Order: sequence, then structure tokens, then C-alpha cells
Amino acid sequence: MISHWRLWGWSLPGLALLAALVVLPALLTLPLALLHFDGVSAPRFAGADNIVRLWGDPLFWQSLSNSLKVLFISVPLRLMLALGLALLLHRNGPGVGLGRAATLAPGVTPDIAWALIWLFLLNPLYGPVALLLPLIGIAPDAWLTQPGVARGLLSFMTLWLIGELTVVLIAARQELGHEVYEAARIEGASSWHIFTRVTLPLLMPVLVLLACRDAALSFQTSLTPALIITKGGPQYGTLLLPMYAYQNGFEYLRFGYAAAIQLALFVITVLLIGLQLRWLKRWSMQGR
Repeated sequence: MISHWRLWGWSLPGLALLAALVVLPALLTLPLALLHFDGVSAPRFAGADNIVRLWGDPLFWQSLSNSLKVLFISVPLRLMLALGLALLLHRNGPGVGLGRAATLAPGVTPDIAWALIWLFLLNPLYGPVALLLPLIGIAPDAWLTQPGVARGLLSFMTLWLIGELTVVLIAARQELGHEVYEAARIEGASSWHIFTRVTLPLLMPVLVLLACRDAALSFQTSLTPALIITKGGPQYGTLLLPMYAYQNGFEYLRFGYAAAIQLALFVITVLLIGLQLRWLKRWSMQGR
């Protein structure tokens, strides 16, 4: 048996790193949002000016709308794709291990690397996609000149970041008892009936928790492709909330206002997760 204190000792380096890189900056966001600070001159107390300014900033509302649209497209698609792969790969067999590794590999690739790959693929002049689309009558630059199409592409680019989701769903599927499935087959249930009446309800709590996790990370996973590929355009169509905070902080040196944007992003994320958990609780109560 491993002692309790030894487990804490092994976890301490990771917890210290987490506190230094995540917890401490998060705690400093609130006081920074109450200041006028450009990183050069001395900070000045601003009170609630930065927070009030958000309500009258059209770019803030534009970036919030873009972020929510990308989130509501990408999160369900990633969950459905991860669930499909998990149902294919949960059984042991030839090539299954390779398939699991291939699913997980893109998730450990640096964001900048896969964003540059997509930048090459979607280049309207010499990219492979640009060479193929004219064959079906689509202009090769259409996805970069239309805001809606550009947002859809950002959502599509994040679909391959499903490795962790797939691994968790594989583990959850393997934990389901074989007796339930044997009973359903004896009763003559079809594969679709087993999926909709057995597998999906049993996996629903895990899916909702993964949706909460993915919603919290979705704002960040879409930042790099928006910054590298579309740069917030066209017509601010892919200007996302984290990108707007980044621009205000590191390009315009409005660190206080950038902190206020990050606070708004934190509140929105908490509200989304709270709604999902509330739905899960209501759904579980109805199923009793």
C-alpha cells in the first residue's frame, strides 16, 4: 500500500506548477481588472471602469458572439466523433491499439504546429485543398472571405483534438456490464435500439461532464488557429474573446481591460458549465 503522504509528495511538483501557472495568474486577474495599467507607467485605480466599458464595446459583443457560435458547433461535433471512435475502439483486437494511439497523437501536438499545417492546407494559392475545390465548382478563397464559413472552418479544425475525449469514453464504455447487452440481445433488440436505449443513457453522465470540460477548453483551443490563420477576420468574423483579450493586453497594452475581458470569459464559462450540470441533474432525476 502506498501511503497517503507519499502520494501527496509525488503530486506536490505538479500542484506547485499548477498553482504558479494557473491559480496565481487567475487570482491576480480581479485586482488587475480594477486598474489602468499599460505595463510601463505606474498603475492607476480604475474601479469598475474597465468592467462597465465592456457593455458599450461592440467588439466585445462581436467576439463573444463569435466564441459562442464556434463553441456550439465544435463541442457537440467533437463529442459525437469521440463517441463514435470510442465505440469502434473499445474492444481489443488487431489494429485497435494503433487506432487508439492515432486518435490520441494530435492532442499532444503543439497548437502552433497543427495551426501551421492547416494554414498550408487552406492556402488559397498553393494549398492542396485549393487545388481540389475548383473541381467541384467552389472558389478556393471562399472560406477565408465569408465570416460564417471561416467560423465553421475554425470549428472543423478543432475536431481532431478528440484524443482525451476518446480515451475517457473508451474507459467508460469498457466499464459497462456485459449482462445488460446480453439481455438486450436475448430480447431481440437491434443495434440501434441497444445504442439509444442502453449505451447512450449509461454514458450520458460521462458525456455531460466531458461537455463541461470541453466547453471550458473550447475558447482556448480555437484561439491559436484564429490567431494564425484568420487573424480575426474577415470583418471580425473570427475575432474570439480570448483573442480580443490577447490583443488588448499584448498589442494595445491595456492590461486592465484585458483582465476584465478574461473575467467576463470566466463568468460565461462558469454559467455554461452550471447549465450543463443542472440539465444532467434534472435528467438523472427524471430517469429514476
